[in-house]
Amino acid sequence: MIRTKLVELSTIEAVAYRQKLRDPSKSGVVILRYDTDQPGLATINKASGEPDLAANVPADLFPVDAFREALELTSGLPYSKRGKVRLTATTTTSVPTNMPDAAEDDAPEDLETVCSQEYEAIVAAYTNKKGELSYDLLNKDFIQFANSSKIVSNMVAEKASEEDIRNHIVKVKLEALTNNRELSMGQTKLIVEMLDAVSPKGVFRELNAEIRRMLARR
Repeated sequence: MIRTKLVELSTIEAVAYRQKLRDPSKSGVVILRYDTDQPGLATINKASGEPDLAANVPADLFPVDAFREALELTSGLPYSKRGKVRLTATTTTSVPTNMPDAAEDDAPEDLETVCSQEYEAIVAAYTNKKGELSYDLLNKDFIQFANSSKIVSNMVAEKASEEDIRNHIVKVKLEALTNNRELSMGQTKLIVEMLDAVSPKGVFRELNAEIRRMLARR
C-alpha cells in the first residue's frame, strides 16, 4: 500500500492517512476510528481541494470536518510503501482491512516511483522537521538553479515552452540529487505526479511562475 504516515485527529477519536487509489489520477484520505472496524474514505477534489466522501461512508461516523482536518494534517506528507492498518482501542497493527474503493494492489509504476532512489532523494533533501515535504524550499532551490543555468537561459531565449523548460530543470536537479544520469522523462513525470498528489497547490507552482516571468522578459 502506498500511503502517508498516520496522523491523529482531534475532530473525532481517530487517525488518518492519505492513500493512492486505483485511478492513478486520484488520491484519497482514509480515516480509521478507534471504536469501529469500518474505515471512512474520501477522494480529494483537485478543483476545490475539498474531500468528496465515498457513497457508502456514514456521515455521522465520519463528518466532513474530520476529513478536512485529515487533509490539513497530511498536507505535504510524502508517500511511502507501508503495510495496511487497522486500529484497536490501544494498538495499531499492520493487518489487512477492506478499504472501500481503495487500491488493493498498487500499480507497479507507483511502487517503483515511491521506492525509487530519486523520490527518496527528494524526500531526504526537502523534508522539514515536521516530516513534511517543504515545497517552498524545493521551489527556491529549483528556481535558483533555473536562474543560474546557461542551458535554461538559452531555452528561454529560444522561446521554448514552459513545460519543456520545467522538465529540463526537474530532470537535471533529480540527476544531481541522485547522481543518476540515466533518468528518463517518463520517470521524471511519475515522480512529479507523486509529489503533486500530496502538494496542497501543485508542487512546482512557484517554479512555473518564475519560468513564465523569465519568458515574459524576453
